[in-house]
Amino acid sequence: MGRFIVRRFAAALFVLFAISVLVFLIFFATPGVDPAARIAGRNASQATLAQVRHEFGLDRPLPVRYVLMMRHLFIDRDLTSYVNRGARVIPQIWQAVPVTLSLVIGAAVLWMFFGVLMGTVAAARRGTALDPLMVLLGIIGISMPVYWLGEVVNLVTQNALHDSVFSWVPPLGYVPLTENPLQWALRLLFPWLTLAVLYAGIYARVLRGELLSSLNEDYVRTARAKGLSERRILIKHALRCSLIPIVALFGLDFGALVGGAALLTEVVFGLPGVGKLTYDALQNVDLPVIMGCVLYAAFFVVLANAVVDLLYAVLEPRVRYA
Repeated sequence: MGRFIVRRFAAALFVLFAISVLVFLIFFATPGVDPAARIAGRNASQATLAQVRHEFGLDRPLPVRYVLMMRHLFIDRDLTSYVNRGARVIPQIWQAVPVTLSLVIGAAVLWMFFGVLMGTVAAARRGTALDPLMVLLGIIGISMPVYWLGEVVNLVTQNALHDSVFSWVPPLGYVPLTENPLQWALRLLFPWLTLAVLYAGIYARVLRGELLSSLNEDYVRTARAKGLSERRILIKHALRCSLIPIVALFGLDFGALVGGAALLTEVVFGLPGVGKLTYDALQNVDLPVIMGCVLYAAFFVVLANAVVDLLYAVLEPRVRYA
């Protein structure tokens, strides 16, 4: 198991290095892309552009520029924005991370709980009215775009029924957990539910299909022949094997959302998370912030995949030797 862990994390480090090189080349070595022109502004003279290139090290060879940027980003941590001069990249990202983590972790707990519950109930009650009902609820959840559902939720809770039913709902925005735990939870409650609706439906459908497939396997027939109850077979045997694709889905979804894929939810509910920071940087073509956000997102995606591989090894020992 130790060798398996070392191999997976060594591969993760290599992937992060490759992504950093690729992102750097895309934004700093693509023909026609001139960061100096963005920094100096419109109608800058050639002398000004040359001075900016020298000041920011943009006139040096690409390998040197890459090493310098990685040093400023990860070691010195003094890489600054090209748009908001003096604003450092790392503090901006760290300020946005708690918001995104709060949103994604809370939503993940909800979608995993309801997704596994709905999928298990649908598989256990196949052939009854509960099965199509669970499937229908899952389809409805998958079919509603997050931004549309979020706007509907805001329309109801912040406007139409705010003075009566939802008077307890605070304004949009974010309050840190350490500052006011109650306000933190109340402001994130509907973002959690909105984000969880989509993923709960997906997970329920995937788990139902996996469970129905597992219940037809030979080891399940053997368990029935031994006299085990259907409930024990479903929970102890079929569900454990069926969770492997769910673990893979969760790792990819969680890593992507923490990396900024929860952008639409953050924008709709006024949450200043990593997705919103990345969106603003892209609109302003703020290359250092884009670089930092992309590497941050890549780190969480790669880390999530490495953790998924480890969970695979726990759920299915044969994976360790693959």
